[in-house]
Amino acid sequence: MTAAHKTASAASSAEWKQIPERSSVFWLRLMTWISLRLGRSASRFFLYGIAAYFLAFAPAARRMSRQYLRRALKLPSPAAVGWRHLFRHFLSFASVIHDRIYLLNNRFELFDIRIHNQALIDEALADGQGLFLIGAHLGSFEVLRALGRQRPGLRVAMAMYEDNARKINAALGAINPNAQQDIIALGHLDSMLRVHELLDQGGVVGMLADRSLGNDDTHMIDFLGDAAALPPGPFRMAALLKRPVLFMTGLYRGGNRYDIHFETLADFSALPPRGRTLAVQAAMTRYAGLMAQYCYSAPYNWFNFFDFWRAPVPGQSKPSTDIT
Repeated sequence: MTAAHKTASAASSAEWKQIPERSSVFWLRLMTWISLRLGRSASRFFLYGIAAYFLAFAPAARRMSRQYLRRALKLPSPAAVGWRHLFRHFLSFASVIHDRIYLLNNRFELFDIRIHNQALIDEALADGQGLFLIGAHLGSFEVLRALGRQRPGLRVAMAMYEDNARKINAALGAINPNAQQDIIALGHLDSMLRVHELLDQGGVVGMLADRSLGNDDTHMIDFLGDAAALPPGPFRMAALLKRPVLFMTGLYRGGNRYDIHFETLADFSALPPRGRTLAVQAAMTRYAGLMAQYCYSAPYNWFNFFDFWRAPVPGQSKPSTDIT
């Protein structure tokens, strides 16, 4: 891939950053107040209005949802994606965001959370060297907090870039101020040191690897039948720090049920430096394959509402249509 192609790919895949935010801390605090006082069942009534709003007034999000659902549902064309499909997609997104309020306030008793392949994470943490969990905007990452009930003292921190960390911290602070300590902002001189220290303490570092920043390079990887630009940064970090990596997704299955799945992604713990590039490429290919597997399994859990497969055009960057 040429330098120009990488730059264009990064601009294309980072278009999600440019969208005007439709939510604010004020509205999030209001929704948190309503949700915690009315309870989960009663406050879910508002989710139908939110889904209906995006269905009626977010044409770009509808278009991107159609493009994704056509692939995930294996339909012949975006036109075959009906209004029921779109509404269900938006409702799933609203439901997961709504449940974040309860998960971040440790209201785990409200949910039926089922963990699959837990032995993988138990084995990876057995030596006390920590591990990386790499996920995507697929289902809920916050549901992973339920794992803390079974492993008291286990620290799980999300690693993300400064701009994302600032926005997430503001959102988390509106829901539960104590949740802000679980963010490691990348891009600082001590960022890698903080990640390394957490891992050495037997902790878990989580990253979402399905979106890149505009200044990141990307690799074109097959995903759901078409090439998509994915950032190698999270995999390079894991390879550099020589830690095992698991894929994780917390799929929303409707009602109050979530299924947490762990899959082996890569083990960089004994990786020789000369094999790093090929190992990172192999891990990215497996990552895209696992994302596709779970998109087929739970198609309405994919929350990237932008043109994930757009072919890069040198020097061109279109406005984002992401609503997350």
